[in-house]
Amino acid sequence: MKRLSVLFALIAGPAMAADGPFFSLANTDFIVLVAFVLFIGVLLYLGVPKMLGGLLDQRAANIRSELDQARQLREEAQEMLAGYERKQAEVQQQADRIVETAKEEAKAAAEQAKADIATSVERRLAAAQDQIASAEASAVKEVRDQAVNVAIGAAQDIIAKQMTAKSGGSLIDDAIAVVGEKLH
Repeated sequence: MKRLSVLFALIAGPAMAADGPFFSLANTDFIVLVAFVLFIGVLLYLGVPKMLGGLLDQRAANIRSELDQARQLREEAQEMLAGYERKQAEVQQQADRIVETAKEEAKAAAEQAKADIATSVERRLAAAQDQIASAEASAVKEVRDQAVNVAIGAAQDIIAKQMTAKSGGSLIDDAIAVVGEKLH
């Protein structure tokens, strides 16, 4: 009831403010009311509310289809992102494997280089030992040769001092006999 009285108060407000009777063509408020009602009637007759409803429904359908497309695009983007993340993980794993392989190859190359250096050192030590042995043998030979020369010289001196003509002749005869035996 309270609502009806508020509604009548709002409707009656302009009617009470006009001068003279409300339902008169001289009353501008009545003319505006009639024009408004005719305008609303024409709009209803022409089906404007249906057209507006149809346009709003069409707009809602367009928005709905755009939202569906946006969802599809989002899902595709998420799938692409997941694919790229998988590819990135695979590439990272491959890079890690390459790094590990390179490290292993570097270690193997370092070990091979150490082995090569050790072999080279052993060969050089062997060559140095061979040179030392050769030099030692050469020095021993020189010392022996020198000792032989000294012994020969000493023997010559001793033989020259102790030898007589008779003993020298017998030595020569003995030497000739030995050479004769060896040659025949």
